[in-house]
Amino acid sequence: MRVFFATNRELSGDRHPARLFGNMRGTLRYGSCEVSIPRDHRMGELECPSLLRLELRQDPDQHVVLMSAETAERDAFMERLKQAIALHGSRSALLFIHGYRTTFEDAARRTGQLAYDLGFPGAPVFFSWPSQGKLSGYIVDEANVEWAQADLAAFLADFLQQSDAEHVYLLAHSMGSRAMARATASVIAARPELAGRIREVILAAPDIDAEVFRHQLLPALAGRPTPLTLYASSGDSALRASKAIHGYARAGESGPGLVVAPGVETIDASAVDTGFIRHAYFAEKRTALSDMYYLIQKHARAAERFGLQAVDSALGRYWTFRE
Repeated sequence: MRVFFATNRELSGDRHPARLFGNMRGTLRYGSCEVSIPRDHRMGELECPSLLRLELRQDPDQHVVLMSAETAERDAFMERLKQAIALHGSRSALLFIHGYRTTFEDAARRTGQLAYDLGFPGAPVFFSWPSQGKLSGYIVDEANVEWAQADLAAFLADFLQQSDAEHVYLLAHSMGSRAMARATASVIAARPELAGRIREVILAAPDIDAEVFRHQLLPALAGRPTPLTLYASSGDSALRASKAIHGYARAGESGPGLVVAPGVETIDASAVDTGFIRHAYFAEKRTALSDMYYLIQKHARAAERFGLQAVDSALGRYWTFRE
């Protein structure tokens, strides 16, 4: 699959596609990748070598592999992106912003897998900020995702104006939701005429202070014509750790602090189990992927999606997955 990217990571000097960009801050660059999807790919899997199967090397026939990555000047990048979008009658683009503990290679592979599993009828694009790509890098990642917001806002405005995409789907995970929500809000405030091109904003397990999200970010995103979709879970170990660090609930948590507010369609994904940490359920479980498929492909709101059931609480209505 051809996947486009913008990144403000530093160039490493290594020509290998997986190591082309490092984890330090750099200038905004553009380019495209090729990501292999194996013929027997299973939805939600990021197939990689397994010692249990005696696999020591990446094999494009068996694994999701970043095959190539090349940079391009901004004008050439936009022209190639326009061509890719024009190939699809939907004139759509999916922009994915990754979260904490993610390398450039991780982001490229995840974007390819998501676009494939969602059957996305347009051009897949990702923005990669300089995450350290390791468990111990949380504090540095927080500093870098805040630093990256200005570049993301500039790229998003340029992308909306120049790419010719009429339907743009924004999908952010975890800590990346902070940059995406603030960048989107700033673009809408500065360029309200571009808001109509943003078809959906999807926050998956957002690592954002829940009160900041309710009182600062949601009002700033009010210029959009459709509700924002938020996936939350009470079983998300990563967000529980973030709450312990910050002392305040995260917008991606459910339970008593579940974010239910006008302008948001909140999906409680607590029943979705993808292993010990349970933080990447949005991309690793058929239930969540299928729900996003109907949201993106069929433009179905939460009340129209068969896999969801409504829950009316004192704060308002939210949805859970049907058992």
